[in-house]
Amino acid sequence: MRRYFLFILCFCLMTVACAQRADENKKIEGKKKNVEQKSDLRRDIGEMLIVGFRGYSVADTSHIRRDIVDYHIGGVILFEYDAPSRKHVRNISTPRQLESLCYQLQSLMDETLLIGIDQEGGRVNRLREDRGFPKFMSAKKSAEYGNDTIRHYAALTAAQLKRVGVNLNFAPCVDVDINPACPVIGKLDRSFSKSPKTVANAARIWIDEQRKKGVVSCLKHFPGHGSAKGDTHLGLVDVTDTWKASELEPYKTLISEGVVDMVMTAHVINRKLDKEYPSSLSYSITTKLLRDSLGYNGVIITDDMAMGAIVNEYGFEEALRLAIAAGADLLCLSNNGNEYNPEVVPQTIAIVEKLVAEGKLSAKDIHTSAERIRKLKASVLGHGN
Repeated sequence: MRRYFLFILCFCLMTVACAQRADENKKIEGKKKNVEQKSDLRRDIGEMLIVGFRGYSVADTSHIRRDIVDYHIGGVILFEYDAPSRKHVRNISTPRQLESLCYQLQSLMDETLLIGIDQEGGRVNRLREDRGFPKFMSAKKSAEYGNDTIRHYAALTAAQLKRVGVNLNFAPCVDVDINPACPVIGKLDRSFSKSPKTVANAARIWIDEQRKKGVVSCLKHFPGHGSAKGDTHLGLVDVTDTWKASELEPYKTLISEGVVDMVMTAHVINRKLDKEYPSSLSYSITTKLLRDSLGYNGVIITDDMAMGAIVNEYGFEEALRLAIAAGADLLCLSNNGNEYNPEVVPQTIAIVEKLVAEGKLSAKDIHTSAERIRKLKASVLGHGN
């Protein structure tokens, strides 16, 4: 009887121990899964960021190295100088230097890094003639000469970008020249034409030439900035009374042809489309109009989140929440001028993580955006000659 009792006691103790061990293993697995989920979320948020920085090379102490290696940002954006003061060196001095910088940046990660630039030609021209690059004609002037000239400069631009290692061009600009006096479009000759058909045709040529070289094109500024009377770099611009539905035509045409890689949303207020929010923060414009009505399934990027139209009207956290909830995939953080902040990436990721934890943003939506960006990188990049 005593042996039987000892056997039962040992069996019970072993059962309890096994149950405790199983419970502990379950807790460990739960913690491990939680850590993995947080890591995956952080990586997805990083994929959604395209960030500006200062410097002609990537120094070991540079925050951009940390942002790429540790936070896995989706891309960087290059400038000549800080705007509007031009006091600080940015990223471009000579073709050889730029090529070296792009090589350094790309070598920091195994995945493809988006390296973006605003190279439209004319007044919006980061690759300047006095720094050793060819002369690039403005969109308006090239369209006046016709398709052959448009293709010549589109091909020249794509070849130069490919040569130095830039794989994303925030061009072509498909704003229709509704208001020739618009301070940031018409007056700078950035629009190809007042004809939506001509704009779409010119943009198609640019997309074709850039794709040949493995350069991603970005149409801007949705849903149309060409009728504006003000500058969104300085503050909110209301186009309600000047905007025309014809400004959507280039997007409709090119989206229906399946050639659009990326679309940039503008910081303009258009109360015909959304009574409360600017386009870049508007669900009605970003998702309902661009995605649902026009059928666009590609990557959507905001205009610079540090522009006056945003920072003067919304707190940074609220702007991030609205942009992501609206349906933006990539958040442009140019890190320019007086707003320069070496910690903008970890701070942004922390804010978005908090918004997800609070239920104000969806981790599923963030993952969808990150996958959309990765798909773009895989489908367009690496195919250029």
